[in-house]
Amino acid sequence: MNGSMNGTMNGTAKGEDNFWDVVIVGAGISGINSAYRIQTQLPDQSYTILEARGGIGGTWDLFKYPGIRSDSDLHTFGFPWRPWQEQRAIADGASIKKYVRETASLYGIDQRIQYHHKVTSIDWSSDEQSWTLTVDVDGKTKYFYAHFLILSTGYYDYAQPLPAVIPGMENFKGTVIHPQFWPDDIDYTDKNIVIIGSGATAVTLLPSLAEKASKVTMIQRSPGYLLSLPNPGGDTWLSHVLPRWLSSRINRIRFLIVPFLFYHFCRAFPNAARRALRRVTTRQLPKTIPHDPHFEPTYNPWEQRLCVCPDGDFYRSLRSGRADIATGTISRVTADGVTLDSGVHVPADLIVTATGLKIQLAGGARVDVDHKPLDLASKILWKGVMLQDVPNLAFVIGYANASWTLGADATALLVCRLMKAMGKRGWSSAVPRLQEDGEMMKRMPVLNLNSTYVLRAMDTMPKAGDRGQWKARDNYFTDLWNAKFGDIETGLEFQKVPT
Repeated sequence: MNGSMNGTMNGTAKGEDNFWDVVIVGAGISGINSAYRIQTQLPDQSYTILEARGGIGGTWDLFKYPGIRSDSDLHTFGFPWRPWQEQRAIADGASIKKYVRETASLYGIDQRIQYHHKVTSIDWSSDEQSWTLTVDVDGKTKYFYAHFLILSTGYYDYAQPLPAVIPGMENFKGTVIHPQFWPDDIDYTDKNIVIIGSGATAVTLLPSLAEKASKVTMIQRSPGYLLSLPNPGGDTWLSHVLPRWLSSRINRIRFLIVPFLFYHFCRAFPNAARRALRRVTTRQLPKTIPHDPHFEPTYNPWEQRLCVCPDGDFYRSLRSGRADIATGTISRVTADGVTLDSGVHVPADLIVTATGLKIQLAGGARVDVDHKPLDLASKILWKGVMLQDVPNLAFVIGYANASWTLGADATALLVCRLMKAMGKRGWSSAVPRLQEDGEMMKRMPVLNLNSTYVLRAMDTMPKAGDRGQWKARDNYFTDLWNAKFGDIETGLEFQKVPT
């Protein structure tokens, strides 16, 4: 379909080299997955991937901090159409990036990626029934055009982390690093390190830094839940008995079902879940570190994302004496460390501010419809995918309570099915519309978590509804069924406009 539409925008004509049936923004794991689904289910549709950075991998190409790894199992975080073959469920960042890169190469997807193409704005034209993408390419502005747009840009700002006000940080004489921008040349051997934060990044950093540092102390304002996950690296009896492809499939099914049941157990029986997690945690702690207050959250399990540590590496570091944990509010940062409100002073040569990610959708691009800017926060997502009043646009948003890729794939399958239906019926666009009583619909968060970084982004995020096609997604099995067989017409307004 390249070049099948005529017209100009800001003097840049649509042509063979800049018009596509589908443009995918982002070459991370979601973008590669979307590309595979497009080229296998819609082989007659042209597509390209626009990637702002210079490599494949998204998160796994950006983060370089010590010990970077997944916090979801790779059996479900990996592609369902090319299963993760290793037995270890939790993998390091380099292995994940290699897996994504090899997969893209194997299926020819890497040939469709245009690197250093940062999308700065997108504008839908109702007259032409297409999107115009304004793209920064090494400082020069170029324009691309697409019939359908898939935003696989992830959910956070690559350029700026979540800002955190830490009193007295200007007094510190040592080095301050945010994990999102870890320098290659930092030497922390025999240093005293303080990690500020208690999320997945902090939990990952502590055991890795403790291997070389003199002492690593994680300072948390409030504790979270941390579950050890066995992570065997070698072959298991299953892989010896069965072909690798079959054992990988079985592992994927196991990791789909067990975490699903555990999550719903935690939400249905929070007190029992708290007691069970307490027993498991207490057994792994050294006698010098009590369970309370360091591992006694104020919220129930899975009201915030539950962190995991492979083979209990976090607790092993605590038992070694090379790592410690402190719970409380920071009073001030001094020249040589961090002082808590309790008066406890933690010495530091290096402070790592693992204070969270800044949520951002669409890669920060401005979204316009017929040259009118759109306020994302005022809109509701149809099936957690398409934005109210915006034609032919899909947001790829994964799950907060399961592997991101599960939600990304359910989205890709739904989009492909919708595009097939549109093609068969000659529809040129599909627009999510609320019915007349839609304004009465209760607005709900898209991500059902009360984590700080989620709560602070509520005013900028689109919302979910409380019923029907507008409800938030949180169940892969239901979403997969809906993507393949569910209603894809209710809540959408279809248009058939000659182009």
